[in-house]
Amino acid sequence: MAGTLSTYQNKRNFSITPEPRGKAAASGTGALLYVIQKHWASQLHYDLRLEIDGVMKSWAVPKGPSLDPHHKRMAVQVEDHPMAYNRFEGQIPAGQYGAGKVIIWDSGYWVPLSDPVKAYRAGKLKFELHGQKLQGRWTLVRMHGRERERQPPWLLIKEADGLERNAADFDIVQAMPDSVAHLANQTEERSADAPRAPRAARRSPAPTSGQTRALVDLPDTVLPQLAELQGTVPDASDEWAWELKFDGYRLLARKQGSDVRLHTRNGKDWTHKMPKIASALAALPVASCWLDGEVVVLNAEGAPDFQRLQNAFDLGKDVHLLYFAFDLLFDAQGDLRGAPWTERRERLVALMQDLQRDVVRLSDAFDARPADLLSSACSIGFEGIIGKRKSSPYAGRRNSDWIKLKCLKRQEFVIGGYTDPAGSRVGLGSLLLGVHDDQGALVYVGNVGTGFSDTTLSRLSEALSALSAQDSPFQETTGIGVRHVHWVRPTLVAEVSFVGWTDEGRIRHSVFHGIRDDKPPQEIRREVRREAAQEKKNGARAIPKPGEQLMPMNSSTVEGVIVSHSERVLDTQSGVTKLDLVRYYATVAPLMMEHLSERPVALMRAPAGVKGELFFQKHLQALDLKGFRQLDASLDPGHAPLVMVAAPEGLVHAAQMNVMEFHTWNAKRDRIERPDRMTLDLDPGEGVQWIQVQEAAHLVKVLLDELGLSAFLKTSGGKGLHIVVPILRRYEWDTVKGFSRALVQHLSDTIPARFVAKSGPQNRRGKIFVDYLRNGRGATTVSAWSARARAGMGISVPLSWKELERTTSGAQWNVQNIDERLRIGNSVWDGYATSARPLAAAMQALGYRKGDSST
Repeated sequence: MAGTLSTYQNKRNFSITPEPRGKAAASGTGALLYVIQKHWASQLHYDLRLEIDGVMKSWAVPKGPSLDPHHKRMAVQVEDHPMAYNRFEGQIPAGQYGAGKVIIWDSGYWVPLSDPVKAYRAGKLKFELHGQKLQGRWTLVRMHGRERERQPPWLLIKEADGLERNAADFDIVQAMPDSVAHLANQTEERSADAPRAPRAARRSPAPTSGQTRALVDLPDTVLPQLAELQGTVPDASDEWAWELKFDGYRLLARKQGSDVRLHTRNGKDWTHKMPKIASALAALPVASCWLDGEVVVLNAEGAPDFQRLQNAFDLGKDVHLLYFAFDLLFDAQGDLRGAPWTERRERLVALMQDLQRDVVRLSDAFDARPADLLSSACSIGFEGIIGKRKSSPYAGRRNSDWIKLKCLKRQEFVIGGYTDPAGSRVGLGSLLLGVHDDQGALVYVGNVGTGFSDTTLSRLSEALSALSAQDSPFQETTGIGVRHVHWVRPTLVAEVSFVGWTDEGRIRHSVFHGIRDDKPPQEIRREVRREAAQEKKNGARAIPKPGEQLMPMNSSTVEGVIVSHSERVLDTQSGVTKLDLVRYYATVAPLMMEHLSERPVALMRAPAGVKGELFFQKHLQALDLKGFRQLDASLDPGHAPLVMVAAPEGLVHAAQMNVMEFHTWNAKRDRIERPDRMTLDLDPGEGVQWIQVQEAAHLVKVLLDELGLSAFLKTSGGKGLHIVVPILRRYEWDTVKGFSRALVQHLSDTIPARFVAKSGPQNRRGKIFVDYLRNGRGATTVSAWSARARAGMGISVPLSWKELERTTSGAQWNVQNIDERLRIGNSVWDGYATSARPLAAAMQALGYRKGDSST
C-alpha cells in the first residue's frame, strides 16, 4: 500500500497555488504525524490527515469531529497529501482545486492500536490522538469495506475512554474554532525518538510572580461562555463551584506583549473607556493571555451598582472601576478552553496572586451550599450567584455547564416608546418595554417608571427624542392601556428588575437600572427559569411558549387544557411524556399553522405511545376537538366530512387526545380538485446510508431545476427527506400524480444505481424509492413541524438547501432538542408563496403526454 502523490499533484497547478508540491517520504520510526485542517472550499469542511507509509492519508469530514461517541461523522476519503501539507495555512486561489481558505485547526501525533497499513487496508483503523484539541481513542471505519472504491466513505467515531463529551453539552468545533498553527510551527520537525507527551498534557507549572513566557499567537476575538438561568437551587454537590454574579459589564481582556485590548461580549473594543484597567492588566506576569471577567462599580456597601457603572461611562465621571477576572482562556501555553474549569481556575489564581487589587481582582470561588450562598449574596446586594461545573471546558456559548441563580427577576428589555411626564417630573413618565418572540416580533410586556434619577431622565429623554418613530414597533398595541405615547425605533436596551410576571405576560413592580449598549436589541428575549431538579429527573426540557411564562414541570394544564395522564411516557427511547408533547404543540402552533391552514388534515393517534397501536383518522367521528372545523360534505362525497385545523388551540386539544402526527392534503379546501403542490418522499431502502439520501435529494433538485420547477426541502422526522414542489392550481389530481410518477421513472431509468420506481422493501434494497403516491387525491404527507409516532419522536423540519450538508439524519430534530431550531422557524422557506409554476413545459421536457387540464 505504498503512498502515492500523483493524484494530488495532477489536480494542482503549483505555479499558481501556494500548496506544497511535496513528495512521499520514507517511513520513519518516530511519532506519526496528525493534522486537521479547516477548509472553506465550496462547502466548509474539515480535512483529517494521518501519516501512513510516508504520506498523509486524508479524509474530508463535512461536519468536523465530535467528542460524542453517538455521533458518527461521515469522512470521505480523498487523495493522499504530502507530509509538508501538515504546515500549510493559506488561501488556495479561485479556479484551483479546493479554492478557499485553509487553517490548521488541530495538529499533533497519532498512535495506531494495531499495524496501521493492515488496519487501513481492512477498513478499520483504531488509534489514539495526541493533538492540541483532540485527545484519546478514535476509530475510522470504511463503509462497504472496499479499499479501491473512488473516494470511499468512512465513519469517524470517538471512543468512550473518559475523554468523550455529550454533544448537547460541548461541541468542540463550535467551542474551539481557531487555528493552532502557532503551536504546530513549534514542532515542524519530526523527531525520530519515541513519541512525546501531547502538548495539552505537558503544560508546564503555572507561572509564578515575575515569570514570563514567549508570545502565543492569540485569536483576535473569542466568544464568551454564557450561563443558563435556573429557577430552583440545585442540591449541594462536589460537581459545582460557585461565584458571585456581578452586576456590571462583561469584559474579555486580550494581552499580547504590552498591548492589552478590552472587548465586550459582542466584540466591541472598549479599551479607550478603561485605560486604568488596561494598564493594570499589562502588568500581568505572562506575555500572552485571554481573560474573562466583569467590570463593576461598587457602592458604599461594597456591592456592585449598575447605575453608577453606567454613569461612569455615559457621563464620563471619574469613578473607581474594578475588573473581576473569573476565567483564563489562553496563557503562555496556548489554548486552555478545552481544559476543565478546575485547571483553568488553578492557573488563573497563580497568574493573579501578586497583582494589585485596587483595579483588577480575582473573582472568588466558593465550595458552599448554593442555597446559603444565594441567601448571603442577596442580603448584601449582589444580583445572584453563578454555578460552574468543575469538569467543564469553556464552550464559548450558552449551555448548562454554567448556570445562574438570581435574587430578583432581572433582565434586559427593548424600549419601544415612552409616556409624557406627570406632576413635577421632567423628561418622561415611563418606558414601554418589549421582548422578541421566536419569530422575531417585538412583544409588549409592560412599563417601568421608577428607578430614574433626574440626570437619567434628562439623558434618556434626549436619546429617545432622536429615535422618534411614527408607528409602534410592537407586534400589537392592544392592552398597552396608556395615552400620550411616543413611539421610538427599538434600538435601546434597558436593564430592569421586577417581582414577577402576570398571567397576561406583563412584568410587575419594575425598577429601572440602566441602559445597556453591550447587548444587541434583536437578541433580547424573555428569560425563562428552568426547574433544574425536575428537568434532571425527566431527562427532558420544557419548551416555553413565546411570550408566556414556563409552567412548573409538575403542572397538568397547558393553554387552559387539562392534560390527562400527563406523566405517561410516550417513547421510552427519548423519555418524552404526554405533557412534553402537548407543550411542544402549544409552542410550535404559530409556525405549524402556516402549513396546516385551509388544508384537510388526517390525524395519527397513539393512545399507548409509539410502541402501541396507532390509529389513522381522517374524520372527527366521536372526537369533539376545539380549534377544528368540519368541511363541507360536498368536498368528499360519500364519506364523513373532512376536517382541518382552524386555530392554533386545535393542536393542543388534539395532543391531549393522543394525536401525535398531523398529515395534510396537497390541496386547499377552496379548490380541492386542483392541488397546489407536489410532494416527493425520498424513502431509503435497507443498506442506504444517510449521505446517499443527501446526494439523492440534490440529484432530484437538479432535475427539478432543469424542468423549471421550484423545490423546497424538509426532513421527514424519520429516515428520509421530503421535497415539496409548489405548482399552479391548474391541474387535476390524476395529471399531477401521473407527472410525478413519470419524474420518478426518469430518475430510475437515468440513475438506476441510486433510484427505484417501485415500492416495496425488496425493490428498495440499497436504493431510494421516491414516493410519488402521495400525490393522489386523498393521499397525505406529514406536515412540517409535526412530531412522528416513532422511537425518538423525530420532527419534520423545514430546511434550506444549504443546510442539507450539515443535516445528520431525517430525525435530527426531535421533541427534546427542537427549541433552538424554532428560532429559525419557517424563514428557510421564504419565497414559497410566490414559487408556484405551471407544469406544461416540465411535462413536455420530460415527455409526459397527458394533456394539460387547466381551467
